[in-house]
Amino acid sequence: MVRKLSLLCAGALMGASAVSLIHGAGGTMANAAGSDTYRQLAIFGDIFERVRAQYVTPPEDQKLVESAIQGMLTSLDPHSSYLNPDAAKDMRVQTRGEFGGLGIEVTMENELVKVIAPIEDTPAARAGVLAGDLIAEIDGDEVRGMTLSDAVDKMRGAVKTPIELTILREGATEPLKITIVRDIIKVRAVRHRVEEDIGYLKINSFTEKTYDDLQNAIADIKKQIPDDKLKGYVLDLRLNPGGLLDQAVSVSDTFLERGEIVSTRGRDPKNITRFDARTGDAIDGKPLIVLVNGGSASASEIVAGALQDHRRATVVGTQSFGKGSVQTIIPLAENGALRLTTALYYTPSGTSIQGKGISPDIKVEQPLPEDLLGRDVSRGESELRGHIKGQEESDEGSGSAAYVPADAKDDVQLKYAYDLLRGVESHAAFPPNPDHAVLEQ
Repeated sequence: MVRKLSLLCAGALMGASAVSLIHGAGGTMANAAGSDTYRQLAIFGDIFERVRAQYVTPPEDQKLVESAIQGMLTSLDPHSSYLNPDAAKDMRVQTRGEFGGLGIEVTMENELVKVIAPIEDTPAARAGVLAGDLIAEIDGDEVRGMTLSDAVDKMRGAVKTPIELTILREGATEPLKITIVRDIIKVRAVRHRVEEDIGYLKINSFTEKTYDDLQNAIADIKKQIPDDKLKGYVLDLRLNPGGLLDQAVSVSDTFLERGEIVSTRGRDPKNITRFDARTGDAIDGKPLIVLVNGGSASASEIVAGALQDHRRATVVGTQSFGKGSVQTIIPLAENGALRLTTALYYTPSGTSIQGKGISPDIKVEQPLPEDLLGRDVSRGESELRGHIKGQEESDEGSGSAAYVPADAKDDVQLKYAYDLLRGVESHAAFPPNPDHAVLEQ
């Protein structure tokens, strides 16, 4: 499929011959469409040559072409983009779970770089960068006018070198200047610990290491807590921006015995790909709580949605981000890669995640610190400019506060999950009731 998509993409970029080959025998309507495409490509060529010849300073041809391609793709949705050879290489490194940089997951919003979530225990997180922050300047250079790839490239650099970000934060009276020292980002895909009679599992991102790390974490918890003492597990997906689809499927499969995990549906209604669970529950049917918030996106939502729909877990927290689109990475040989939105995710019940997110079974609001009070911190996919409108999207949209206290003692959502597993709260029945309970903290 990837090879086929690559060929189609190349044809679209070349334009003229592709249109004639595909539509040449299609009758008057196809010919008219082909003629219009020729005309638009001619306009592009004319403008390109005029810019080259008449702009006040000689422009770089490569930058002009890359900017034109980026403009075409970003007009589609916030997640489609062109990756030049360096960016494509960086992306491959990131999915392996180790890369150089600051440690933030970002997107583009209103011509500024928006922080989806800082990665735990990275330079950005330690420097105080928060989900929802807008990066306006990088080392004094304005972000407006940059592509997302340009901004990411500028934020990367040699290890141990400083970088200054100018951040616009909701509620702050003036821009914040934050200096961060670059470092090698070694993302521990899964962190775990034992909380007396409960196993705590925190998935930070879905990289190539996630499934194996999760299996090792579960095995270690079982060694530390006897089976007759183990009350259950908490799977923390808060501030998890997502990652690889196959890892989301494998993580979901870890806790399921059977049934559909997720399906993807593209432009053709008949083009449905379904992923199913295999027999075997790694935690032996023990109760499971899944924590989500506004920083839980994409692959995180796939896992939460699958476990919720199968009544395998109780989902606790607040509305997730609502990124339910599939990006296919299409290699373009030595020219980098194309990240193109090709489908949408659907939970086992047939519900689209896009622009809606996952609604928790039990809503538990996380109290915000004073510096975040009064801020609009509930932005999700539904508020991104140019986002694909989801079939299940409502006026309420998606997203919620993407905040987790640094000290677990202050974490209301986590404390509630522990109490739920220990039977302290009245909602401690498993599997969860299909009707969502609501708890305001």
